Amino acid sequence: MKRSPFLFACVASIAITSLSGNTDTPSNYPVIGKINKFDDRLDELIDEEAQIEVIASGFVWTEGPAWNKEGGFLVFSDIPRNVVMKWSETEGLSEYLRPAGYTGIVDYGREPGSNGLLFDAMGRLTLCEHGDRRISVLTKDGGKRTLADNYKGKRFNSPNDLVYHPNGNLYFTDPIYGLPGRQDDPRREMDYCGVFLLRPNGEVELLTKDFTRPNGIALSPDGKTLYVAQSDSAAPLWRSYPVKGDGKIGKGKLLYNALKFKKDGVGNADGMTVDRKGNLWASGPAGIYIFSPQGDLLGRIEMGEHSSNCTWGDDGSTLYMTVDMYVCRVRTKTVGIGF
Repeated sequence: MKRSPFLFACVASIAITSLSGNTDTPSNYPVIGKINKFDDRLDELIDEEAQIEVIASGFVWTEGPAWNKEGGFLVFSDIPRNVVMKWSETEGLSEYLRPAGYTGIVDYGREPGSNGLLFDAMGRLTLCEHGDRRISVLTKDGGKRTLADNYKGKRFNSPNDLVYHPNGNLYFTDPIYGLPGRQDDPRREMDYCGVFLLRPNGEVELLTKDFTRPNGIALSPDGKTLYVAQSDSAAPLWRSYPVKGDGKIGKGKLLYNALKFKKDGVGNADGMTVDRKGNLWASGPAGIYIFSPQGDLLGRIEMGEHSSNCTWGDDGSTLYMTVDMYVCRVRTKTVGIGF
């Protein structure tokens, strides 16, 4: 994909400065992209002239942004480098965890690291690990604990994204992107890509095989609707499912199909987050899509690069986005779920 040499040079210098130990984070970041309005209701959520800032760069492929409210910092995965990075306004950029998703001794392909990240109710980082094919959590004393690595004795493909329900249930997706040979990898033990439920007692349940490539996952503010993205180039779409009282899901329905927008730019239906009003902010072709709770497309945040995921940070009104080799942010008029 084509990139601006001038922009890359500017942004890379910021990342290199932070990595070298300089904690004087620049006050003015480079800006890219634009806000594309499809519906006037977008004006209530974000300004059309809002600036998309590039706060860090120089990575291979960024994913899984998660905000730590207690510490006031962002973490995100650089999957090919098998590392979780940390960024804060005051301290800049640093390594947070390495290795992040693979602890083996043989080469494990191009995406061995962690993908989706999320801080739980106790402030512990929960990780989707590609190479080690598990869901894990960093304990408060610094150790790592496996929460789940199989379903009925068969190892997961490569857990991708996750979301906690207020009752402690953990929902996650399991496509094949982290397997070195992907769908044809001889280490693959499941012949499908599932959406799973991990209960607090450690029990794992398969919820659906509806997706060819399940990816991003999110819950509505009341916890009664589960959203799942499908990162299939032939069918980049999002579905919604009612969440039953026992944590399982009912019959799903199509929320939106973005196939007609594939020509607009790079990207696929990927990671997402939700604001307090139930609007969905979701990575898709050409940027971050903004949907109403009913699935109406209101707008799109367009960076000109491949967006992978997003999350809320600061006071809850800043949207942080992982975008190919960049990490970006944009100020909004809404507040994210959990703030």
